[in-house]
Amino acid sequence: MTTEPTPVTMPTPIDRRAWVERVLTGTQRIDRIRQVRESIVLAVLFLAALVSIGTTLGIIYTLAIETFHFFQRVSIVDFLTDTQWTPLFTEKHFGIWPLLTATLVVSAIAMLVALPLGLLAAIGLSEYASPRLGAIVKPILEILAGVPTVVYGYFALLFVTPLLKRFIPQLEVFNALSAGLVMGIMILPLVASLSEDAMRAVPQSLREGAYALGATKLEVVWRVVVPSSLSGIVAAFILAVSRAIGETMIVAIAAGQVPRFTLNPLVAMETMTAYIVQVSLGDTPHGTLEYQTIFAVGTTLFVITMALNLLSYRFLQRFREVYE
Repeated sequence: MTTEPTPVTMPTPIDRRAWVERVLTGTQRIDRIRQVRESIVLAVLFLAALVSIGTTLGIIYTLAIETFHFFQRVSIVDFLTDTQWTPLFTEKHFGIWPLLTATLVVSAIAMLVALPLGLLAAIGLSEYASPRLGAIVKPILEILAGVPTVVYGYFALLFVTPLLKRFIPQLEVFNALSAGLVMGIMILPLVASLSEDAMRAVPQSLREGAYALGATKLEVVWRVVVPSSLSGIVAAFILAVSRAIGETMIVAIAAGQVPRFTLNPLVAMETMTAYIVQVSLGDTPHGTLEYQTIFAVGTTLFVITMALNLLSYRFLQRFREVYE
């Protein structure tokens, strides 16, 4: 028994027009849903940026109000020229230089440790280590960045200082040298990681071109890779300096709390962050001149850190290499 084939019905112009309208309507609906989703995502991103901006403005407002009250009672000339800082003593002096020099001395020692070692570590990981060895070494190096800074502080006080006293007998128990050395070790992963990322961004074709001209491995590293990634390396250095200046616990534990105007790293001194910790943890009443000093010091620290970050951003924009 055979069945006759069903005749194929051709769509009429009305059917084709209805089909086209359905397709267009569905596409428009999908486009509207996509636009709504993108608007929601954009709103969330905007709110996240707004939180960061609002927090920064809140910090600036708090610092500015209390600093303004401070300078109504203390001359800004004395603040910038006096070489003594004794706001908690009977004879009060408000010169920022002892705290500023201590901060710079400790940060300079930290940079002398972190910058060369971090750069060499970045070169080793980027240019010499095999991918398997780099995958093992880099996480171990970055573990240093996860150690609490209070641990670093006691490491400097209880291990590094006694070790250094064997070679430097005149070294005091609290000193800037130990704090700076340990701070440099703490910052080293930051320099190494950012510098390595900058070196890995250098196109392989530049290396191959140098090899084709007969350059050795060392020449490729120092004459091609490092100059080509210089903007990223310098940005890493400046960010590391900002991190060192703002560090608190290491200097509060190991460097001491003696506001002394000196460049000798073998003696105790007090950095700006250590002074803020000292007053914040004490019994200083709210609204007093002693209380307002921490905001004047905090504003100075904020200005220095912001200037360094702006310098880093400016340098990155000026000398950044763009490869295709």
